[in-house]
Amino acid sequence: MRKIPRIVSVTALRDRAASVLTALSDSDDPMIITQRGRAAAILLSVKAYEQYEREQKLLRVLVRAEKEIDRKAGVDYGQLLDEAESLLRDRDSW
Repeated sequence: MRKIPRIVSVTALRDRAASVLTALSDSDDPMIITQRGRAAAILLSVKAYEQYEREQKLLRVLVRAEKEIDRKAGVDYGQLLDEAESLLRDRDSW
């Protein structure tokens, strides 16, 4: 089941920045910052951001391999596995 995102107004963020950051660091979930009632930004903990970056790198490796297969250019399977394993190995520090 999908979680309801935490939403904080920019005014509340300004007034209670320390407590908002503490709540954010205790969770891997993003926080939506609103301005004038509309979503203006997404705030992530450092841990969640680093995990997002690793996942994006892994997806780029897989997309690159898929494009090479589509072009029939061939894929260096060993290199692909090495890159993917390296990114997944870093997962333990997520």
